[in-house]
Amino acid sequence: MWTVVYIAPNKSVAENLQRVLSNEGLLVTLRAIGLPHGNDTGAVEILVPESEVDEAMEILNSAVG
Repeated sequence: MWTVVYIAPNKSVAENLQRVLSNEGLLVTLRAIGLPHGNDTGAVEILVPESEVDEAMEILNSAVG
């Protein structure tokens, strides 16, 4: 099961964080929130498999905070 670990403010931030997580060997998928408008300004959920949530959170805390 996929679990949301972070909500990025836009697609660009989400893709950067996806790259960081992927480089650490995690499986990552992105999902836009709200109605698709064809632009990159909407919020995007970053999801990882449930078994990788703890590791993803540690990586994101270092990358974001």
